[in-house]
Amino acid sequence: MSRDDVNPNKSTVILHVVSSLDGFIAKKDNTVAWLDSPGDVYERGVSADRGQEVVEPVYCFVLGSRTYEHALELGWPYGDSPTIVVTNRELPATRKSVEFYSGDLKRLVEVVLAPRYKNIWLVGGAILCQSFLTLGLVDEIRLTIAPVLLGDGLRLFGTSEAEQRWKLKDVVAYKNGFVELSYCSAVKLS
Repeated sequence: MSRDDVNPNKSTVILHVVSSLDGFIAKKDNTVAWLDSPGDVYERGVSADRGQEVVEPVYCFVLGSRTYEHALELGWPYGDSPTIVVTNRELPATRKSVEFYSGDLKRLVEVVLAPRYKNIWLVGGAILCQSFLTLGLVDEIRLTIAPVLLGDGLRLFGTSEAEQRWKLKDVVAYKNGFVELSYCSAVKLS
């Protein structure tokens, strides 16, 4: 039974993450300072503000515990949007908009989130994203590539036992040298 069969008014799960050119989302020490933009380097690119215009509304964010901790350290980027933190650890609840979840990821998406939210943005970390992909819970991938080579670190996609095909939906090049690639699952296209 597919997610479409379970919930005909289904929500869309969008995996949204930034990666280095060589496919890492964090350095070995789990730092992400390399995400800082070097400034305008690509004249034909659009300004970063344009990206806000083309993104459909985010109804909720889903993130892992380390991503949550990074967000707290670096300055909370999610505003008052509902945010679900998937964790087995006890973490500080610093905002009313944050809920913690431990358990089956399919149940999280199909039972807990889909009835409440049209768009569900999965924003990290790597293990959580890999789990969502393995379970077939991701409808769209928005991968932003940063103009930096890290050489080593935490890989977004790791190793996968199954080949998955995705269809390119859009490409946006930004003035800061970042490029956003949007893909939708080729299996779900008709």
